[in-house]
Amino acid sequence: MALGANVLLGIPGVIPIWMLWFLAASWTSGPESTDNDPMVLWLPIAAVIVVPYVMLWLSVNRSIARRSSLAPRTYWWLSALATFLPTTALIIYSP
Repeated sequence: MALGANVLLGIPGVIPIWMLWFLAASWTSGPESTDNDPMVLWLPIAAVIVVPYVMLWLSVNRSIARRSSLAPRTYWWLSALATFLPTTALIIYSP
């Protein structure tokens, strides 16, 4: 049940995961010479998308984790990995 729920949560999770990756890549690579839009403008947009998704993910997984027979540490690691499966599939199979 946990694997299925997290894979299903990973499908809409592609967008927040991509946004976090984009923000991290943009902050670490530094500004381009032709880019005049500050990255600070992306933060409120990302927060509106990422925060509700994380809250949904945590609430679903807390309720499933209580009933799971796995050790808590194992459960949370497997849940996070299962959530990244749809994003990984898109990266691997994109043209």
